[in-house]
Amino acid sequence: MSRLRIYDEAHPDQPLGVHTRLEDIARELGDVGVRFEQWEASAPIAPGASQEEVIAAYRADIDRLMREEGYQSVDVISLAPDHPDRAALRRKFLSEHTHSEDEVRFFVAGSGQFTLHLRGKVYDVLCEAGDLIGVPDGTPHWFDMSESPYFVAIRLFSNKEGWVANFTGADIAERFPRMEPSAR
Repeated sequence: MSRLRIYDEAHPDQPLGVHTRLEDIARELGDVGVRFEQWEASAPIAPGASQEEVIAAYRADIDRLMREEGYQSVDVISLAPDHPDRAALRRKFLSEHTHSEDEVRFFVAGSGQFTLHLRGKVYDVLCEAGDLIGVPDGTPHWFDMSESPYFVAIRLFSNKEGWVANFTGADIAERFPRMEPSAR
């Protein structure tokens, strides 16, 4: 189940609010400039489907977003719990950072946790299959995929070369809850 927890940045022990209704999550995130949508495949996707098959199943929503936001490319990334580099890949984005372009992810399968630091608050978003999140460029955030990662995600880019993590040096991510392994 998708979930948004909102915290005061100084109080990681107690959320100010917890939302699980998709319309509430979209509204709260929209109020701070973050896109949150639900997509449905236009065709069934078999386990192990190719990148082309996954993109084809979501082509209408991908094209709409590319038109609206000017994204130039799309790809599919996946990670399984048995990946030999899963710990290193997890650590790569666990600290607060920004990007010089939007970070747009649609979860085809599995889950991931985006945590955003905006306006004195922390927005902890558990994204599940069917969720799209669009984090605007320059937004301080971190991403967790748990110790046992599992996800298939569509990524949209304006410029893949611009998608580099610029770490803020803040330790705020260490104070907030990490993602728990999902029970698939």
